[in-house]
Amino acid sequence: MGNLLKVLACTDLEHGQIVFLDFEHAQPTEAETAVWNQVSAVLEEAHGILAELQSYNGAGQEIREAIQNPSDLQLQEKAWNAVCPLVAKLKRFYEFSLRLENALRSLLEALTSPPYAPMQHLEREQALAKQFAEILHFTLSFDELKMTNPAIQNDFSYYRRTISRNRLNNQQLDAENEVNNEMANRMSLFYAEATPMLKTLSNATTKFVSENKTLPIEDTTDCLSTMACVCRVMLETPEYRCRFTNTDTMLFCMRVMVGVIILYDHVHPVGAFAKTSKIDMKGCIKVLKEQDSNSVEGLLNALKYTTRHLNDDSTSKQIRAMLQ
Repeated sequence: MGNLLKVLACTDLEHGQIVFLDFEHAQPTEAETAVWNQVSAVLEEAHGILAELQSYNGAGQEIREAIQNPSDLQLQEKAWNAVCPLVAKLKRFYEFSLRLENALRSLLEALTSPPYAPMQHLEREQALAKQFAEILHFTLSFDELKMTNPAIQNDFSYYRRTISRNRLNNQQLDAENEVNNEMANRMSLFYAEATPMLKTLSNATTKFVSENKTLPIEDTTDCLSTMACVCRVMLETPEYRCRFTNTDTMLFCMRVMVGVIILYDHVHPVGAFAKTSKIDMKGCIKVLKEQDSNSVEGLLNALKYTTRHLNDDSTSKQIRAMLQ
C-alpha cells in the first residue's frame, strides 16, 4: 500500500490521550503472534477474493436466452453450465465471510480484554490494530463492488429457480451437491443485503458484546471510536496527508473510518450520531465530502443505509442534511 500511515496522533480523545497507530510498519510482538497468525491466514485470501469479485461478469446473456427460449434444451444447458461455476464462486465468497467473522472476533477479544484499557490496547498491539483496519478496508471494498454488480443476485436467483424446477420434476443436478438447499438459503440471505460483508461484521460485533457480559460495552465502543478519530485526524491534517504517496492510502483510511463508525453505531446503545457519541460525526462526514465524489459515494451510502441510528430523534438535523 506504499508509504502508509507512519504517524497518527489523535489529541481530542477523552483525557487528551494520544494514539499513534503505525498501519504500515507494525510487526506483531510475541504476545500478538498467535492471533496475528490466525488473522493473517484469512487476510491472505482477501486480495484474491476482491480480484475475483471485480472480474465477475455474470451469465446475463445466457440466462436471457434460456428464459426467452424455454423449450430449447441446448440453451437451457448452456445457461446452467455458465451459472454453476459462478455460484461456486459466490459460495466461496460467502464462506470467506464466515472466516472473516471469526477473525474479527479474535481481534475484538485481543483488543478489548482486561487488564488494559482500549487506548492501551491500540498502543500496545499495533499489528492487530493494523489487521483490524485491513479487515474493514476489505469489507467496504467488497461491498462497494457487490452493490454495483446486479449480476450476482440475478445469477443466484436463476440458479435457485432452476434447482426448484428440477426438484419438482424429481431431477437432481450435480451442482446441488456443492450448494445444497440449506447453504443456498444462507447464501440468499447474505446476498440479499446491500452490504453483506459489513452486515456480517456488524452482527458479529453485536454478538461479541452480548456474549461477553462481563466486558463493559465501552471497552468495545471506545476501541472503535478511537480508530475512527485516528483516521479522521489523519485525513484532515495536511502534515499527515502529505506523507501519502498515492490515492489508495486515502481510500484505505476513509474505508476504515466508515467501517468503525458503522460498527460503533450498531453496538453502542445510542449510536454514533447522538451528541453524546465519542465520534465526531460532523468532522468525519466533512472529510469524506471533501474528497472526489466518485471515490466516496459508496462510503456515504454505507453511512446512510447501513447504520442503525441515523434517523433517531437524537440525530441533529445538520448531520442528516450533510448525508442527503
